Amino acid sequence: MAYQSQYTNFIFECYSFDENTGLAEFKYSFDSKQNFIEKLQLTVDLKADAVNTKVLDSALQLAFYTVGTSYYKTFPTKNIIFKAAEPDEWQAKFLMKLYHEGLSQFYFENNISIEEMPVFKYVDKKEAAVNYMGKGSIVLQSGGKDSLLLASLLEQENTEFSPWYIRYSNAYPEVLNQLGRPLQTVRRTIDMPALKSTSERGALNGHVPVTYIVLSYALIDAIWQGKGAVLAAIGNEGAEAHAYIGDMPVNHQWAKTREAEQLFAKYVHDYISPDLKVGSPLRGFSELRIAELFVEKCWEKYGHAFSSCNRANYQQGTDNTKLKWCGECPKCANSYLLFAPFVAPKELQSLFDGQDLFANPMLTETFKGLLGVDSVMKPFECVGEVDELRLAYHMAQKIHDYKLPFNVPSTDFDYKKIQTHNQAIAL
Repeated sequence: MAYQSQYTNFIFECYSFDENTGLAEFKYSFDSKQNFIEKLQLTVDLKADAVNTKVLDSALQLAFYTVGTSYYKTFPTKNIIFKAAEPDEWQAKFLMKLYHEGLSQFYFENNISIEEMPVFKYVDKKEAAVNYMGKGSIVLQSGGKDSLLLASLLEQENTEFSPWYIRYSNAYPEVLNQLGRPLQTVRRTIDMPALKSTSERGALNGHVPVTYIVLSYALIDAIWQGKGAVLAAIGNEGAEAHAYIGDMPVNHQWAKTREAEQLFAKYVHDYISPDLKVGSPLRGFSELRIAELFVEKCWEKYGHAFSSCNRANYQQGTDNTKLKWCGECPKCANSYLLFAPFVAPKELQSLFDGQDLFANPMLTETFKGLLGVDSVMKPFECVGEVDELRLAYHMAQKIHDYKLPFNVPSTDFDYKKIQTHNQAIAL
């Protein structure tokens, strides 16, 4: 049965920013009846002496587009209306990518077909990017291996940067205090009362391209502070499809892919400023290589303070001051695979209350999905590619005699091969 929304139009109502308070607001609705307001609070004390208001407004418009995914998903409609920030032809294509492939997991899990996905009309106009003088970088942090490694590599290169974290409450991971630099934060306030109300009326739910939202907010804060670059910590990941809707790949990590990074960077270059840089210096590394580098350069300092487990740390209302591992989810299984070749078994298992995750029968199907065995679908999570995880397992088995209760196909994956691309962000 085809999906039928309770509404006809999703409306991009307006966005605003108060320079005196550092508060941005993004407003959306369905048919001007069901309203949503998301807020972003910047730190007033970090405001640059002279904020480039034209560049800042263009970044706010980009966030207006990306943040909308969090509310559009409740009662998705085919028809979209812009009361502000009407897109031109290229921006409409950008939005199609974002609201189709960026929400592909959501559509897949809610049985929504390509024909029911939104269409973006456009106007004949072009907002020209302008020159911008910024200095310094903000580096996105989460408390996970990738972002801590990036900070360590930049420090090793004597590169000046400011660690940056997006908060949803007053809490943030204590491990970020170990970076040795003042942590800069912004506060995102999702419209939870409105989302709760829609949920009670049968709203849909699912994954959104949160990486794009975080990058958009980081870009706003960088301009607010007079910085010139936003650096993320994303390896060569995300392109491997979990399934397909027609010929469209279903991908949990679309916003983390190389394609998505380059699309985002092109938007920034063409519509905000060619002088702003956004991207990941880790893009050329496989996830397995990142794990190896983390063990070499970061384990002694961060090994028992970091976590890549979303379930234990990043669900709504969770206190993530001290990061933990649940030991039961795909992210934990994925991390166990990636670190198993490089960390002694007892040391690695100490992160998971002393248990060997390979021996946990509750994780057998999860490992089959990660390793592409018995046609089990790859979990919807930010995880490594099948071939590199197979290699990780065989390396760990050879070194530490680990055992899974099923055979894992061999692979010739070269995890140390550096992937090159045309993004001008590099260490």
